[in-house]
Amino acid sequence: MKALVTGGAGFIGSHLVESLLDRGDEVWVIDDLSTGRFENIAHLESHPKFHYTIDTILDERVVADATSKSDVVFHLAAAVGVAYIIDNPLKSLETNIKGTEIVLQHANEGKKMVVIFSTSEIYGKANSQPCKETDDRILGTTTISRWGYSSSKAIDEFLALAYHREKKLPVVIVRCFNTCGTRQTGQYGMVIPRFVKQALLDHPLTVYGDGKQTRCFCDVSDVVRGVLGLVEEPAANGEVFNLGSDEETSIEELAERIKELTASVSSVDYIPYDKAYEQGFEDMRRRVPDLTKIRTTIGYEPQVSLQELLERVVAHFKR
Repeated sequence: MKALVTGGAGFIGSHLVESLLDRGDEVWVIDDLSTGRFENIAHLESHPKFHYTIDTILDERVVADATSKSDVVFHLAAAVGVAYIIDNPLKSLETNIKGTEIVLQHANEGKKMVVIFSTSEIYGKANSQPCKETDDRILGTTTISRWGYSSSKAIDEFLALAYHREKKLPVVIVRCFNTCGTRQTGQYGMVIPRFVKQALLDHPLTVYGDGKQTRCFCDVSDVVRGVLGLVEEPAANGEVFNLGSDEETSIEELAERIKELTASVSSVDYIPYDKAYEQGFEDMRRRVPDLTKIRTTIGYEPQVSLQELLERVVAHFKR
């Protein structure tokens, strides 16, 4: 297979690129390094089937050229991380909406399959848990930047499904829930790498809110495996899938587990949301994916437990 990975120098993208190359595929990457890092792909430079361009997906000529050479487009290029989205609201909206439209437009010229990486933020403040792909979305006011990001990713999904229904473009949409692992940076608000770094330095672990909110953390290797399984399954075409782990933990429990793994003497400090992010910031008490659909479609099961995931991240930061 020949694949284009937009955002391929990012955390998830770089792991996907490695997996594609490992199985013999040829890969093109487009990344402007706004949140990705060149060091994530530097070790692949000499690979004969690896090609990259440091540029934005808003450059139509670059996207058109790379898409024309590919059989499938994995579209990950987007604003990521709550902190980044709040600090860069305009760029986040432009990249997510206009960038996705450009990718779909050029993929459609050759009817190349597009895998859209969406997000659990789609569900907003949904009270129904676990979150099911057909659930209603509940969002807050437009004055809260977080909901602008959620809406922009929803527009990405609407665009992809419209191309599929109206123009018969093959598309698969994956809503990723809290994906973690090696290479992930805590710079944009991701909690596990932030906690691990703080714990190894014996700095206070900063928990936003009361820490009672729960999440499900999935190792990036499971996410990549799930995505590649969906690409190979004809029944996935035109469908939306939750992708992640359904092993639930609270944020304060997560902090304690990381303290224990690192033998840290760090304290746990609780920071109000208004101070951590922005005035009026809203968070979800629970966010758990219903994985029934992806289990039924490709037999997906997460293989990496939360404990193993944390051990991998701690070892990575120690190195």
